[in-house]
Amino acid sequence: MNISQHVRCTLAVSAILLITGCQSAYYNAMEKVGVHKRDIMIDRIEDTQSAQEEAQEQFKSALDQFRTVVNFDGGDLEDLYDKLNGEYEDSLSAAENVRGRISAVKDVSEALFDEWEDELDLYTSSSLKQASALKLKDTRRQYERMVASLKKSEARMQPVLNAFQDQVLYLKHNLNARAVSALRGEFNNIKSDINRLISDMQRSINESRKFLDALKQD
Repeated sequence: MNISQHVRCTLAVSAILLITGCQSAYYNAMEKVGVHKRDIMIDRIEDTQSAQEEAQEQFKSALDQFRTVVNFDGGDLEDLYDKLNGEYEDSLSAAENVRGRISAVKDVSEALFDEWEDELDLYTSSSLKQASALKLKDTRRQYERMVASLKKSEARMQPVLNAFQDQVLYLKHNLNARAVSALRGEFNNIKSDINRLISDMQRSINESRKFLDALKQD
């Protein structure tokens, strides 16, 4: 490893430690005012649901704009490009928001489970310890099912964004009827991918709701 690579690795590790330390300090501070990791996890899952719902609407809007482009029949093609590019940028932002929300859920959830695991050793009652351990196992199992669904919908976003970007770039440099004709041939594929993404997001939203319902009943 050369000096430049070493410096980059050191900076990356330092950034991770800083973020981790900041999160730990945040959780400790919130704990002192009566807001526990469980409460934060619930809030973050609900925020993720909202972010996914907003992303669903944004991808639907992007698809509608793409449909307008491929149905172009005269007029200002550059204006259509600007609108399509705007939809792409908004979709990109929506996807980043979803990714950030999912990451925040994973962070607090792992902190919660680690704390729960550590506190099992504090029990003096073997029956209560066993009951808590079983509850931890069941909660983590339900959580992992939810996260698997979140990861699936998250992974579906990037291919859609890549394809969308290709269409926007192509139109940008070919503002003519022939370009529109070429995009028309890709419309059904993009429509199928976006509809699949929206369905996957809805499934993960439903999984999140089920997990929260179970969590709030405890």
